[in-house]
Amino acid sequence: MGLSFLSRRTLAVGAVVVAGALGLSACGGDTTSASSDGAASSSAPAAGGPKLVTPGKLTTCTNLPYEPFQFKEGDKTVGFDVDIVDLAAKKLGLTQEIVDIDFAVIKSGAAMAAGKCDVAAAGMTITPERQANITFSVPYFDATQALLAKKGVGVKTLDEIKAKGLKLGAQASTTGLDYVKKQGLNPKEFADSPKELLGLQSGQADVIVQDLPVVLTWLKKPEIADKFELVGSLDTGEQYGIGLKKQADPILLKAINDAVTTAKSDGTYEQIFVKWFGKKPGELG
Repeated sequence: MGLSFLSRRTLAVGAVVVAGALGLSACGGDTTSASSDGAASSSAPAAGGPKLVTPGKLTTCTNLPYEPFQFKEGDKTVGFDVDIVDLAAKKLGLTQEIVDIDFAVIKSGAAMAAGKCDVAAAGMTITPERQANITFSVPYFDATQALLAKKGVGVKTLDEIKAKGLKLGAQASTTGLDYVKKQGLNPKEFADSPKELLGLQSGQADVIVQDLPVVLTWLKKPEIADKFELVGSLDTGEQYGIGLKKQADPILLKAINDAVTTAKSDGTYEQIFVKWFGKKPGELG
């Protein structure tokens, strides 16, 4: 922004203009500002567009890696969730920018409330507890939990795991953890999915519970498939949603919902699904 006119007739007027210019330059180059509670405020929206953390970008919080939903491929973050959010980003004429952050901060809604991101896409199940602090999009994925165990362990259900006194592992802050706890088990908690898998490989757990697509992706790797197997599934009736802050921007929410709904009706969703899971929707279980 430039100054259109500078009067030379009085020093006082000049001083006012210079002071104004200094004020503008002090604000320049920073797309967010701190509010009284320390949170970053969203930048002003483009005409007719949503309020965004960074102009021209749709900033997405996720928790890496969580293959095949989001993970690093070289320097690029890719995955099913990335492609789904890209549909909405392109609809709004934006570029998606991904921020890797702890899942607990995502599921609590704190990441969006603090202005860390515009949306969260992290294989996140829609639950009543999370809806207290997060506005969710329409569901974009039907999820099922799975049990992965050492080959020959001889169990297929949580009751059998309990009866044999086997060590169960689960990822912290997940619905899989919540589900098995409600079934009377006390699993060892791991900070993220790679640590959970490592816990199984190192003998810290005999069986682990994790989302089925993640388990199926692990089993595509020979070193995993040689020693471990899918022993059971838990139909928990879960659905994933894209998260926004509680007081969601209506333009952004509508764009995400429209993108998901359109993709499911025009075949784009199925193409993305097959790309990442190798099967059509409904064929994973």
